[in-house]
Amino acid sequence: MDHTVSTEGARTRKRGVLLLAFARLLFNALLLIVVALGVGFLIFVNTLQREKTDPPRADGIAVLTGGTARIDEALTLLSKGKGERVLISGVYPKTTKTELEKLTGEGSQYFSCCVDLDHEAQNTIDNATETSQWAIAHDYRSVIVVTSNYHMPRALAELGRTMPGVTLYPYAVVDKNVHLDHWWLYPGTTKLLLSEYLKYLPALIRLGMTRTVARVVDGDWGLRPEEITEP
Repeated sequence: MDHTVSTEGARTRKRGVLLLAFARLLFNALLLIVVALGVGFLIFVNTLQREKTDPPRADGIAVLTGGTARIDEALTLLSKGKGERVLISGVYPKTTKTELEKLTGEGSQYFSCCVDLDHEAQNTIDNATETSQWAIAHDYRSVIVVTSNYHMPRALAELGRTMPGVTLYPYAVVDKNVHLDHWWLYPGTTKLLLSEYLKYLPALIRLGMTRTVARVVDGDWGLRPEEITEP
């Protein structure tokens, strides 16, 4: 009887030790994930562009909507001969070219000849799909991407997934209301950057999965968008 009780007690203690070890392992894993996400977020913020750059000439210019400032910047690039046409992706379905032309400043004269509107895109993933189709239709091999600096990493990841055969040149629009230099002092900026970072991570995963599938199935990552099978 005493031997049975002793054996059962030993088993109970062993289970307790194993549970404690598992709890510690789980805690350490979660702590590591939190630290990795924190470091990744700091890298994400520190690598965002603070100033405008001068992109090389490309075949086309794609602007992901989110404000007239982005459209103005894209039209300015067009006026400088940086591309042949401009695609404005994610335009509200009921908005017309005429209405957009009235809202823009320099370069509004290009709406009649060199501006295409995409009314289908509802988010960045849709932006990437519609921009890819636009690039295919015009046989473009290089595109300047115009969007906000904090949105640019995610935009490039999604566009890179759908346009593997197209060279992308980022042109980040700097929003003065987003205080990148001292972001931790501004709750609104901090919330925006955290939200964008958490959306950026799945975009990177999708990009990595698509690259893996392309390499395994086709053996070549430099394929046209219509030639790859997405996961």
